[in-house]
Amino acid sequence: MHLMMFIAKRFARLILTILLISTIIFFVIRIIPGDPAAVIAGIDATDADVAAIRAKIGTDKPIAVQYASWLKDIATFDFGNSMITGQSVTKQILRRFPITLTLATLGIILGMLIAIPIGVLSAVKRWSLIDYFGMFLSQLGMAIPSFWLGIILLLLFAVKIHLFPLFGIGSIKNFILPALSLGFARAAIILRLTRASMVEELSKEYIITARAKGLTERLVKYKHALKNALIPVVTVSGIQFGYMLGGAIIIEQVFSLPGLGRLFLTGIYQRDFTLIQGGVVFVALIFSLINFLVDILYSLLNPKIRIS
Repeated sequence: MHLMMFIAKRFARLILTILLISTIIFFVIRIIPGDPAAVIAGIDATDADVAAIRAKIGTDKPIAVQYASWLKDIATFDFGNSMITGQSVTKQILRRFPITLTLATLGIILGMLIAIPIGVLSAVKRWSLIDYFGMFLSQLGMAIPSFWLGIILLLLFAVKIHLFPLFGIGSIKNFILPALSLGFARAAIILRLTRASMVEELSKEYIITARAKGLTERLVKYKHALKNALIPVVTVSGIQFGYMLGGAIIIEQVFSLPGLGRLFLTGIYQRDFTLIQGGVVFVALIFSLINFLVDILYSLLNPKIRIS
């Protein structure tokens, strides 16, 4: 019962969040750049040209009618057609999304594979050489920009050594370097959190009780403490995964991956307001959905959250 009520509340919050984001994007697109039709037409356009573009994109209608139509389109997952190509924005997004999803998924997996083992060992062996190495690695991960790391990896492993392909999406090898570039910064965050969470768990009373009962150190640390320490790590990893889906623009540009990032960047260059509008809402929708799923997962791992 508690779980169903928790899910219902979180789902209602998800719908409200999407509604607010859609509303903000709708008005921002129409206020900040001025008249979208005038921007698209250019400085040399006549009044008739601007009026024709307004009629084409629907901005000649009252703002309330435009807003109602926008909400209806969002509800049916219809983001309209591109102003430049005339193609469906939804189809363009769904065509590119698997590439970005693959990149983000590999990035978070690589980040967790790096961060969690080192973070756990750093906590178990505090102030040892491996702990200092973990802290140094986390500092390095937060200091190095992802795009700079991507360029260095390209030069070393694609240009010099020829271990990975330089461009393209022909195989999984094309995603390793960009995923590592994207995931390394996230690994730094997850590593720090894993270490802090594990240190906190090891200092709790139930760990002292487990040791008093005669349980081995391995069992105490790597079963009892680790199980509880990973709960916040799972939550933060899910949120970081959402950030990676929306923040892969520069990495996709560096590695010439035709994902969502490059699609939205092209839309910005071409002033394709329909594509920009649909793209921002889509990323916000995916990020909100990930947060919703993370909340549900966290409530399953820690029932106290949904009960409270």
